Amino acid sequence: MNVSEELIRQIVQKVLEEQKKAGDGEDFVKEKDPSGIIKIATGTVKCEPFKQEGVSLKDVVTLEEAPRMGCGIMELDHTSFEWTLTYDEYDMVIDGTLEIEIDGRVLSAGPGEIIYIPKNSHIHFQTPTTARYAYFVYPADWQ
Repeated sequence: MNVSEELIRQIVQKVLEEQKKAGDGEDFVKEKDPSGIIKIATGTVKCEPFKQEGVSLKDVVTLEEAPRMGCGIMELDHTSFEWTLTYDEYDMVIDGTLEIEIDGRVLSAGPGEIIYIPKNSHIHFQTPTTARYAYFVYPADWQ
């Protein structure tokens, strides 16, 4: 079999493009522009189990990439968990219904809606069924 130089060039170019799309070893699609702009395909993000059953998440930017603001995807499955925020947070619902309970009141958001939670709020993240949402935190080192 005779493999042309052109075929090898095309294969190498395709591999390099796929690595760029995969975000240099990420397990989801992340594109990074030399300017510092980052694009993340949220549908490709696979969340990992968190501290409680029914809660999973995945940070999608590193502190090196975005030292001031953090971002990730969280999924809740028929659960509620208590949390005190030591940072400001915006949550944008992708799928399902996210509920934030504070002082006995419940604020609910569906796909395309955004909830802001100020620093030092003591809340319950919860969902009556499932929820998938993007979280944006300031400062970035939220843990």
